[in-house]
Amino acid sequence: MRIFSAPHPQWLRIPHTLGADFAMELTIVGGYKWRKNSVPYQVSLNTGYHFCVGSLISSTWVVSAAHCYQKDGNGNTSNRIEVHLGEHNIAVSEGTEQSINSAKVIRHPGYSSYNLDNDIMLIKLSKPATLSSNIKTVSLPSSCASAGTYCLISGWGNISSSSNNYPDRLMCLDAPILSDTSCRNSYPGEITSNMFCAGFLEGGKDSFDSGGPVVCNGQLQGVVSWGYGCAQKNRPGDYVKVCNYNTWIRNTMSSN
Repeated sequence: MRIFSAPHPQWLRIPHTLGADFAMELTIVGGYKWRKNSVPYQVSLNTGYHFCVGSLISSTWVVSAAHCYQKDGNGNTSNRIEVHLGEHNIAVSEGTEQSINSAKVIRHPGYSSYNLDNDIMLIKLSKPATLSSNIKTVSLPSSCASAGTYCLISGWGNISSSSNNYPDRLMCLDAPILSDTSCRNSYPGEITSNMFCAGFLEGGKDSFDSGGPVVCNGQLQGVVSWGYGCAQKNRPGDYVKVCNYNTWIRNTMSSN
């Protein structure tokens, strides 16, 4: 398994049942540039460089993917993540950004690096974000989205399926949720009840920017998790089914 955790080639290898062909890569192929700060709930996670994405769900809490919380070269994990809010062009300062350190990083207790089940984590900010037209929260899902629902997936992922081409400006992709049958047929034996697929079975468009939001009808339905390759036929993206975690998210927020 390979996790591409930064917009520059820094591959981290961790054990995984899916083997060497599996890749989690910051990728948005076939997407489009979005208006500045029109995805105001999206945040960039940094440890000296952008490495993952998250979604602001309250003034003090961010949702991201558990696999983003990695060990360093010394085998240590750190609760210190710098969360950049109000970002559009991550290469320059545009005057809309806020940078807040994490106070806590809480991975789901059932997270498995073996099959990436429960690939979700919460980040508590060290102070509340100042909400504005450029920085807003996104709602948790009131129910699970149905197959065929189109969702907005956004990030700073690779925009080329054949080379490394990482944009500085936020990119977006509109993609439909696929049926459970199509998802399981694409990845036999690898899909759990906490995952769903979205994208295009014909290939050509794809979106992987680890930890990033999948927003359907204004609600956070998914977190970018994993996939095979990039924009390949019958290899849609796989996402965390956030509707399964409403209780865990709310209980964790209230107790921390």
